[in-house]
Amino acid sequence: MKKLFEIYKETMFSPTQVLEKAIDRTVPHTNTGSYTKKNFSQIIDQIGEEAYRIFLEEQEKSGRKAVKEYFRDIVPEGISRDKVLECVASSFKEFDRFFLSLAQSRKPRAGGTFELIIKKLFKKMNYPFAEQQVINGKPDFLMPGREHYDKHAMDCIIFTAKRTIRERWRQIVTEGTRGLGFFLATIDEKVTENQLGEMRRNRIYLVVSSDLKKKVLRYNKAVNVISFEEFFRDYLDPAMKRWKKARIIK
Repeated sequence: MKKLFEIYKETMFSPTQVLEKAIDRTVPHTNTGSYTKKNFSQIIDQIGEEAYRIFLEEQEKSGRKAVKEYFRDIVPEGISRDKVLECVASSFKEFDRFFLSLAQSRKPRAGGTFELIIKKLFKKMNYPFAEQQVINGKPDFLMPGREHYDKHAMDCIIFTAKRTIRERWRQIVTEGTRGLGFFLATIDEKVTENQLGEMRRNRIYLVVSSDLKKKVLRYNKAVNVISFEEFFRDYLDPAMKRWKKARIIK
């Protein structure tokens, strides 16, 4: 007999499905790349909030369906109410494993969704990148691509996304040492002044929404904390002009 979590996974939306539904609800198809660039902070926040609402909706739907199917298989027809309750009670360990599996699956889903949002919006704005390239580490986006990095690493932008930072940013320090700069996108409000200082010394820029930069005083004061809009205006777009002039990209 299938375990409860196995039944749940058969109908639960994948992170990509959740994100696509969130984008359909929040970003009109008429939005141009230029509009997206100017309003990136607002859009990414809206998509994130909507994606979480959709995730909760779909989790409840799939959870209800899984519980019904699971007990349909183990509860005989026509038995008394007490017998039904006994079947439910005897499945305590299965419920315990189920809710533990749900909790363990949420964190990687959340982190993956943040990266997927950025990927979808980068594509909408026609920014060139290669994904998950192994260059000492494995950043999410190598811009404009792997071929140019192999020829002229110092002219490339290395961009990665982590929903929360903690101490994990240290593992990516070596990834950006050969690039024009390393940009780390996050929605984490708890990066400390000491961490920001250490990032600055390693040429790492923290990229956040404009609202988050305004909200967190130490972010607003740190020279290496920039908004998404500042990243496009001051770093990526100048690089795009240079790459096009050199015919590295079309």
